[in-house]
Amino acid sequence: MATKQEIVGPWRALLRAQTAVLDRLAGEMEAEVGLPLAWYEVLLHLQESPTGRLRMHELADSLLLSRSAATRFVDRMEAASLVERVRCPSDRRGLELMMTDSGRKVFLEAGRVHLRGIRQHFAAHITAEEAAVLTRAMARVLAAAGTSPDADQAA
Repeated sequence: MATKQEIVGPWRALLRAQTAVLDRLAGEMEAEVGLPLAWYEVLLHLQESPTGRLRMHELADSLLLSRSAATRFVDRMEAASLVERVRCPSDRRGLELMMTDSGRKVFLEAGRVHLRGIRQHFAAHITAEEAAVLTRAMARVLAAAGTSPDADQAA
């Protein structure tokens, strides 16, 4: 049976590492591209969508935000001309969110910064074997939580 330290130690290390790396990634993204990391995540979800569009509730679900919080979030991105709301072709009353040309340009630039940061602040510090073990372990944790390991490939 695992001791409290054997259970809590790795958990705390995971949380501290995630926080530290995300802080670095966010700082680099803001400094080099002028884009909040959370906005990059929205653009990434839009980029990965098969249609390049998402309904607001789909975006809110993927960001783990309430619909009203997602709306306020998107309002700021729309004011920055990164996204726009368009009519849903299958439901004329509904709106979908899509990236603007300006949003695509910023997304591509931000993607290079983000990937470089992941390599520098995360991947450079673990071996390929450790990465494989971590991937398998987190897949089991996600499966136990009822979430598909492939549900969010955000990078």
